[in-house]
Amino acid sequence: MSKETADRKISVSRERFDAVLFDLDGVLTDTASLHARCWKRVFDEVLDHWAKQRGERFQPFDIDGDYLRYVDGKPRVDGARDFLAARGIELREGSGAGSLDSIARIAERKDELFEEVLESEGVEAYEGSVQWLRQLRSAGLRTAVVSASHHCAAVLRAAGIAELFDARVDGDVAERLQLPGKPAPEPFLEAARALGVAVARAVVVEDAIAGVRAGRSGGFGLVVGVARHGSRAALSQAGADLVVRDLDEMLA
Repeated sequence: MSKETADRKISVSRERFDAVLFDLDGVLTDTASLHARCWKRVFDEVLDHWAKQRGERFQPFDIDGDYLRYVDGKPRVDGARDFLAARGIELREGSGAGSLDSIARIAERKDELFEEVLESEGVEAYEGSVQWLRQLRSAGLRTAVVSASHHCAAVLRAAGIAELFDARVDGDVAERLQLPGKPAPEPFLEAARALGVAVARAVVVEDAIAGVRAGRSGGFGLVVGVARHGSRAALSQAGADLVVRDLDEMLA
């Protein structure tokens, strides 16, 4: 571990900060891989249909590249729209009914698949994340989870960590308050407001480029990137002050 990492570890203390705001998928729980698999199933169906209609070669959704670049950390409708636009595909916004011919229906179908996978496979929290969460709370810092997912509460319960958070800003909250999704900082700003803490005294922990950008643009006191899949450079370039492989590196 570098001296910089050690210094940053010591700095996440009650003297410098009042709260730590965590992303969910890929930071607290291993659900990012589930989301990516579900997106691939839906997108590949759309891409295959699109290619056949135009007599073009089918180019499948790439989990390693496309998911992180276009979908990860965003509200599902935004992620669907951004990825399809990158492939030159424009669909109507539409509704959640019918075939996969609208952005809304694609997003809804992905959600249905995720619910099926969550029920059949369950989810586990990363041990290093849980250990650091407990350490932070023992030191008197408040904690919140900030996620675009509408399944956030269910995932926290399934992972057995719901009681470790003082506030939750998820897809349901964002929809009710009409908050723009990451990379806009509003979801994190709302979490800080809900906890009653100053932005400069709050830490953002994210594994998605969009989430890191949200933390940086929001003026938070520290932005920690979690690179579980080799994205250290991208997270640093997006604005992370510190990038770790696992949150057990943050343990005092």
